[in-house]
Amino acid sequence: MIYPTARAVMFIVIGAPVSTLLAAVIPGLWAVGIAWAAVLVLLLFIDGMIAAKMSDVQFTAPRTTEIGAPLELGVKAEFAGLIMPRQVSANLGVDDRLSQSGRIEFTLHQIAPQTPAFSGAATTIPARRGTGAIGKLWLRWKGPLGLAWRQSSRTNDQSIAVVPNISAVRSPAVQMFLRDSVFGLLSRQFRGEGNEFEALSEYQPGMDRRSVDWKVSARHSKLMAKEYDTDRNNQIVFALDCGTAMCEPVDGLPRIDRAVSAALLTAYITLKSGDKTSLFSFAAKPEISTPFLSGSRNFYRLQQDAAKIDYRHQESNYTLALSALSARLQRRSLIIIFTDFTDPTSADLMLEAAGRLIDRHLVLFVVLEDEELARFIRKEPESAQDVTRSVMAQSLLDQKKLVVSRLRHMGIDVIEGPHQNIGTQLINSYLKIKRRGAI
Repeated sequence: MIYPTARAVMFIVIGAPVSTLLAAVIPGLWAVGIAWAAVLVLLLFIDGMIAAKMSDVQFTAPRTTEIGAPLELGVKAEFAGLIMPRQVSANLGVDDRLSQSGRIEFTLHQIAPQTPAFSGAATTIPARRGTGAIGKLWLRWKGPLGLAWRQSSRTNDQSIAVVPNISAVRSPAVQMFLRDSVFGLLSRQFRGEGNEFEALSEYQPGMDRRSVDWKVSARHSKLMAKEYDTDRNNQIVFALDCGTAMCEPVDGLPRIDRAVSAALLTAYITLKSGDKTSLFSFAAKPEISTPFLSGSRNFYRLQQDAAKIDYRHQESNYTLALSALSARLQRRSLIIIFTDFTDPTSADLMLEAAGRLIDRHLVLFVVLEDEELARFIRKEPESAQDVTRSVMAQSLLDQKKLVVSRLRHMGIDVIEGPHQNIGTQLINSYLKIKRRGAI
């Protein structure tokens, strides 16, 4: 396809008033305007015809990418002709999971002088999980005179799977922790803090003072401490609310995706620690319920199951979801619930459902801080609208604090913090629970 550039349009626009002025002064020159336009059209056509033609194009993209992580897409094109273009503009149509605008624009440059090959790359950040389809690739370049665009397109049938972000699992800090952790996968006993009594030993500096057995110490005339077997094979359930409230964005990504990343980071630790781990998601009804998995070799399966957690713009039914989860569990488990409180009525139902869980299970709630509401409150008001927004934001935060307080009064631990720190806080809470032998 050939069409005019901005330069060609400008020449035509300039020629129109000039030819009109000449015809007004010298009527015999009325044909100058027509000749000017005809010459420009002819030059435009010639410019487009002598421009290089695209002979081949190759598109490169990974099969999978992580949400919130940079995704690089590459294009390599080859041209045939005597005069190569200076640069080639590219426009790639993509699914809104890969780019919110639905397209990605970038430029191709010549790989080396006097070569017909051009290459270019673009970087985008996926904003939603799922399968992102890649549409048409459009390339256009100018002719040697700069009057005509030559355009070509190619259809792609590729797609990219956007999976949960587990970059925190690969961080050096987590890997160093796992290397030095006492919880391994080898089948052997570790004495220390746990739940099952193993033996008595002489108290050493650094031991927990609560482990001292004072009666035995009095008989032996020296401090004696109890040692326990490290607990293994506990059941850990990550229950993720994927309803309307969790679909709201936090720092550019939906809350549910922030929660999934924190859950997978902690799940990696639980699997390494020898505990059985399961994912459970719910909205208006229970969605995904995976079997209990053990061993780090099953972490990839958990990641694939987490990628299937969809965005549900529905009110969450805590009563139905937590009742179904309780009926599924046959033994005491640690249930970690990721959710958000927006409506006082639904919060009351959630508290009632959680109250029935704590009779048999250990329950832990994880809540992300609402940074947007905090910004509204901190912002210095400049208008009546700013004051109203700040008052409403403070009211919503007060409601959330009230629900958190009621949960803690019920004996349920609540982790609340920014999304950057929530994974670390959750790991620390899990290890603390494990050391106490509370599961």
